Formats: sequence, structure tokens, C-alpha cells
Amino acid sequence: MSVRQNLLAAACAAMVAFAVSPASSQVLRYANQGELKSLDPYTLKETTTIAHHAHVYEGLVGRDKDLKIVPALAESWETLDPLHWRFHLRKGVKFHNGDPFTADDVLFSADRVRANGSNFLSNVPADAKFVKVDDYTVDVMLASPNPILTSQWDSWYIMDKKWCQEHDAVAPTPASATTPSYAALHENGTGPFTIESHQPGVKTVFKAFPGWWGKPEHNLKEIVFTPIASDATRVAALLSGEVDVVEPVPIQDIQRVNSSGIATVMNAPELRTIFIGMDQSRDELLYSSVKGKNPFKDVRVREAFYKAIDVDLIKTRVMRGLSTPSALMIAPQFYALSKDFTRPKTDVDAAKKLLAEAGYADGFEITMDCPNDRYVNDAAICQAVVGMLARIGIKVDLLAQPKAQYFAKVLKPGGYKTSLFLLGWTPATGDSHNVLHDILGCRDDAKDPTRGEANLGGYCNKELDALTDKILVESDTAKRDQMIKQAFEISLKDWAYIPLHQQSLSWGVSKKVKLTQRADNQVLLYWASKQEE
Repeated sequence: MSVRQNLLAAACAAMVAFAVSPASSQVLRYANQGELKSLDPYTLKETTTIAHHAHVYEGLVGRDKDLKIVPALAESWETLDPLHWRFHLRKGVKFHNGDPFTADDVLFSADRVRANGSNFLSNVPADAKFVKVDDYTVDVMLASPNPILTSQWDSWYIMDKKWCQEHDAVAPTPASATTPSYAALHENGTGPFTIESHQPGVKTVFKAFPGWWGKPEHNLKEIVFTPIASDATRVAALLSGEVDVVEPVPIQDIQRVNSSGIATVMNAPELRTIFIGMDQSRDELLYSSVKGKNPFKDVRVREAFYKAIDVDLIKTRVMRGLSTPSALMIAPQFYALSKDFTRPKTDVDAAKKLLAEAGYADGFEITMDCPNDRYVNDAAICQAVVGMLARIGIKVDLLAQPKAQYFAKVLKPGGYKTSLFLLGWTPATGDSHNVLHDILGCRDDAKDPTRGEANLGGYCNKELDALTDKILVESDTAKRDQMIKQAFEISLKDWAYIPLHQQSLSWGVSKKVKLTQRADNQVLLYWASKQEE
């Protein structure tokens, strides 16, 4: 039997193990390479997880199919002055257990999302005060102006105060939790779907909620989500009709899916930036052969790593042309002046010279953390990076893990335990401030736990932070763009991170299904319709 036949046989065997009863026209079956670990909407700020939660939870605001901010649980809002916002809540909304949605739930959720263990600390300003005017009116008092406030709130989902208190779920569930909380295993949102059953890592069943306040744009009675880590099994399940939607379709299988007559691949540029980070905060790296010091504290070492990595080779060999190399930590669609930046060319000889000048002529050994089921070809990208760094004498021990284990390790509390890592980031606000604050901001939990919330490498430049604070309150677009440019120039001079590319969206969709593909890669099935059988 040939290698190809062996692979097909293995895929078919796995598919049989996965097989379920024939799909109803009103049941949509969705498979993703990663699992849904926690139902607590404050556990993990990760696009796929947020999209799962979006079927059952809602925020004060949402985003439409074009990513524009639209009313949700708040039907309107106004700024009484730059420091005073007023939100008018939607009346008659019920949580899935029948509890009424009121201002008390907003105040409770504002406290919970900013509590220890939440991965959404930066979504709501730490110094913002929420005041209940009446049961359906909430005032938000800010310490400084924030013209993009609502842009930060579409993934901040409102929870039922009474339900959380009754089930000992007042505190958010951290990504590193080893024992699941009640909120991690159950839900009680206001959204268009409820969760009938949740088996972490196995299957989650969503049911349409007949008491939803909105008008459904789907024709589904049920969504069955199953994680399928194997690329071959995931594609085989789509082409056999066992599942209706898969994400992602491996790049090498796109043509096969498109020519199958069964399904097609929805392709479009994504807004997420894939990048590499380095631990620049510890005095000694956790996972390295270098003892007593941290090579990444030396800007020459960071520059050497940057110049050793060939993003064009990753584009052609790993991504098969379906990526856009990036000079910045943000997609060009989000920043008008991104065209002013050019990525430095790969230069292995210069990288070796920089390492030698820094005292590492013979290189060193280091562990790299990487998810293997989160981004398009993530493990393959990391493997390519391993080979590229070997050319300058760096021996990389690659630790590629499923995203649940990966994020539990590298995220706080008790996290940031990584020396070299791959990560992807889509600014939820669609604004550069999010990247400058969350990724490039100095970590200082005592002073501001929200700044640098996703800054796993601990990069810090106070001049950049000062600019970031000014950018947040600046309303003049031209001035603001120039300040953003100056901030990015500071980070580039510091070789703070190594941006790689924006990947391509790649969803496999049955020809029986119509689906909206949003550029932030959230698979939102409440806009899906499935053909009657």
C-alpha cells in the first residue's frame, strides 16, 4: 500500500470513529482544529473561543457583518461629555434561565471582567466607574477621554449576576485553571443559542433559543461543534458530508475541496498578525542553555533573530503563497500609514555578526512554545523558524502543543512562562492603540493590570507607553496617525517583536450551507442557513 493510500485509510478510519447519525437539514455540524475548553466568556481572549461564546453571550454592543459597531444589549448610547457616557439598555431581554437582564448585570460584569483571572482586563478601563441610573440606564464615568470605548466592548459579554452568585462563579475562570468552575462548564447568556451539552475537547451542542430578543437570521435548530485536530480527518469529514463547515482547510487541500462538488473553500485575507515574541523581562531565561543572564535583553540578539527569519520563504514554502508578510504588528487595513514602513531584509551573515558582538558567537539553546491547532500551519511555521535559527547557531527545542495547554502555560496568572513563542493577534477594536497597549505596553500589574495584558515577552519602553496614552485620547485623525507612526518606529528600533504575516482565511463550507465570512475569522453560525434536504 502506498503512503497516500495509508493516509487515506487512516483518515477514513478516524472518520468512522467520528461518524454520527445523518445530519438533519436544521442541524449544522461544525469542526475546528482546536477545542472549546471553557464556557466562561472571560477565560481566553482568542478569536475562535470568542466566536463560540458569541452564540450564547452578548455584549452591550456588537459588530455587524462588516465589523461595524452596532447596538446589542444596549439599544443606544450617548456621550454627555468626553468623560461621561450613558447607555440605554434593551428592555424585555431574558437570560437563558429566565432571569431578566438589567443594569445590575452590567455593573456586576464590569467588576468581574476586571477581576484577577480574567483575560479581558484591557477591554474595560480599570478606572472607569459604572453607575446605575435606573434598571435600564447605566452611566460610565471615565478618568480620561476614550473615543474608541465601544470598539473595545464587542467581545465583553454580559453575565447574569444572580446566576453567578448562586453557582459560586463570581470570580472569572483563568486559562491556567486545573479545576473547571461552574461557569466553565455551563452557560447562561442572552444570545440566540443555548448550550445543551458541553464535553470539553469532545463535543458541544448548541440549541436555538426561542426566547431570544432579536430576529434570527439563521434557519438552524441545532449546532454540533466537534474539534478535529487531524487535517486529513477534518477534510474527509467535510467531503463525506459528516460535517458542514470546517476551519481551517489546510492549504494543500484547498484545490481538492473546491473541485469536489461537495464543498467550497471561502478564502479572503485575514486581519490577524502572526508574530514571534521573546522574553525580555527575566534576568535569566526559563528555558535556555544560557545561565545567569538573558540574551534577549540585548537588542543585538533580538535584531539577529529578526534578520535570521525569512518571511518570504515561509510564505512560499509553508503558506503556499496564502500569507502577506508584515513589517508591523498590525494589518495594513487597520492603519493608514502602514505603507510608510518596509520590513528589513533577511540577512543571515549580519545576524551571525550581531550574535558574535553580543557574546554568543557559538549561539545557544532555547525552547520555543508554539500552538499546533490554532493558526494556519502554526506548527509548520515554527518548524521552519527552527531551521532558520539553526543557520545562525541557535538550537531551538520546539514545544508545539494544543492551544488549551499552550495558553494555560503562557498566559497569566502564574503564566508568561515562555522564552520564545509564536502568537497571533487581531486588534478587537480595529485600532492601533490596542496593539500598542496590549502587546507592546509595559507590564505592571501593580500600577495598571490592563497594560501589556498580552505582552508575553515583557517588552517595555516608557516613551512608547506615554505616546500610547496620548493616542487614546487624541481625536484629530492626522495627528493621531503620526503619533501611532512614532510609536511603531520606537518598537521597530527596539526590535521588540518579529512580525511574520497576515494569514489567509480558509473555511470549508458545504454547498448546502450559506455563511458570512467576517475578516476577523470569527465563524458566526447565527448568520448561517442550511438547505432543506
